[in-house]
Amino acid sequence: MWSDSESRIDYLNYSEVSEMIAEILADDSMLPTSIGVYGSWGVGKSSILRLISQELSDDRYVVVDFDAWLYQDFDEAKSALMTVIAKSLYAAAPKDKKEIAASFYRRVNKLKVMGIAMDMGALAMGIPTFGGITKGLGALSNIVRGEGDVEDVGEVRKGIKDGEERLGGLLREKETQNPPEEIDAFRAEFSSLLNAIDRRLVVFVDNLDRCLPPNTIATLEAMRLFLFLPKTAFIVAADEDMIRHSVAKHFSGPGDRHVSDYLDKLINVPVRVPKLGLQEVRAYLFMLAASQGDLDGHDVEELRLTLIDKLRRSWSDEPPITVEEVAAILKISSSHAVRGNLDTMDLVANQLAYAERVQGNPRIVKRLLNVIRMRAAVARRRKMPFDESLIAKLALFERCTDGEAIRSFGRLVNEAEKGKVELLTRLESIPQEDDQAFENEIPKEWQKHKAFIQDWLRLEPPLGGVDLRAVFYLSRETLPIQSVSVGLSPAAAAALEILRKTATINSKTSKDAIATVAEAEMGDLMDELCTSMKRDLDWSKIRADFRGAVLLAQSSEEAHARLVRFVDVLPKVPPWMASLMKEKR
Repeated sequence: MWSDSESRIDYLNYSEVSEMIAEILADDSMLPTSIGVYGSWGVGKSSILRLISQELSDDRYVVVDFDAWLYQDFDEAKSALMTVIAKSLYAAAPKDKKEIAASFYRRVNKLKVMGIAMDMGALAMGIPTFGGITKGLGALSNIVRGEGDVEDVGEVRKGIKDGEERLGGLLREKETQNPPEEIDAFRAEFSSLLNAIDRRLVVFVDNLDRCLPPNTIATLEAMRLFLFLPKTAFIVAADEDMIRHSVAKHFSGPGDRHVSDYLDKLINVPVRVPKLGLQEVRAYLFMLAASQGDLDGHDVEELRLTLIDKLRRSWSDEPPITVEEVAAILKISSSHAVRGNLDTMDLVANQLAYAERVQGNPRIVKRLLNVIRMRAAVARRRKMPFDESLIAKLALFERCTDGEAIRSFGRLVNEAEKGKVELLTRLESIPQEDDQAFENEIPKEWQKHKAFIQDWLRLEPPLGGVDLRAVFYLSRETLPIQSVSVGLSPAAAAALEILRKTATINSKTSKDAIATVAEAEMGDLMDELCTSMKRDLDWSKIRADFRGAVLLAQSSEEAHARLVRFVDVLPKVPPWMASLMKEKR
């Protein structure tokens, strides 16, 4: 299995991007700066931040990691960012500079207190703010509109009282605090601290696009306090479209130009994560396979460096690396398990690179591979005949089509003799250029995915004449198929459908269906019925499928034992279920 977290090892030649950004940060003439690492969900923005951080490992830098999403709902965004920076600078300051760092920390706390004070002043005057006393503000708004009640008045009073407690009496101080002067003093003290410790501050802001719009804007506004001060850099990783949405929502629908102007003032250098092509996807897949193969670490690292070098020269006419060359670098034979995985990776790389719903996205690729790995593991445990390339091919179909197409595929397998779908044989025989013949042949549920399915059918292995029941059985957690279970006879499969719809505990139809099933299949039939029941965990009322299970249990000791095991692991057995179970006893 592959972890879904960011990586500190470069599999995709993202080090080119990280090295370029590190060069900017190392050049004093380029500071201060703010850099936006833009890309959609899962493309590797966080991994690029980790790679940049590794480039900044020497004492010239104070590196601060700020996960904006982590602080949402726990602390006001401006306060959180300022506090994290102040704490990091204090920790990095040498002993003889600790007092300067401590003074700056106190300055941050003072600004935070002033923020609360301004909220309370606004609350008392009826001015809405984005600060901390949200309940009181909401209640005050109701009163202003003439919709308030006794509870709203109480909330306003509580809000003012809470604010006074949080300020520790500062609201009662006669000294008037001037926010612009405090901000100027804050920036001056911040600059003095960086000069005193003689280091550059680099702040990584990640997961900003996961925040709600108010938190996103508050974080960006907090950045403004630090921007354009010497020796300072902010690197923001985000989906640009999501940030633009937050800006538009905050400013009540400004035009695109105004949104762009706002972002351009905050982000000096936009860097977009490169879109992966076929060769990048192949290299990524090969490295994922090698990293999970219990191979010699030096050989795996040699492969990584070779692949990165190949990618950096992909602009030339040099041919891409082959599976044979990868195997030679890893020193594995043709019979090694990793070699089989490499072949499978090579087969699906083209679809993963170009399919509309994947487009080489590294996170989607890893999740798809994890699905394949889990299904293969289930097949091995159950001693089922399986071909991992078949599992991969079906998983790709699931990812790149929709529910209607998947259900249609399931019906085809259900209805086919021994799970061999004749339609697939016909489709695979249609010449690639005969587009009309292909369109006329495919089910209507597949029409919208025609281009994908044409390419998908050309992937190895072919599906025509292949029993697909096993591979569909492994996919049952995502495919709402009917009776495609491995080993069930047609009679048992038909009985399964009838038992799911048992209307009464004395149903003659269900009893007759059970009578057609061989004793040797009763246990397997109960397993399938229990698997079906797991998909719906609502046990608040008597269910038709459980009635069918009870009737089956009454007909077979083995089926009864398996039903008891199923019931034993339920969190709570409702009275109606216990009553039905007693009838067997």
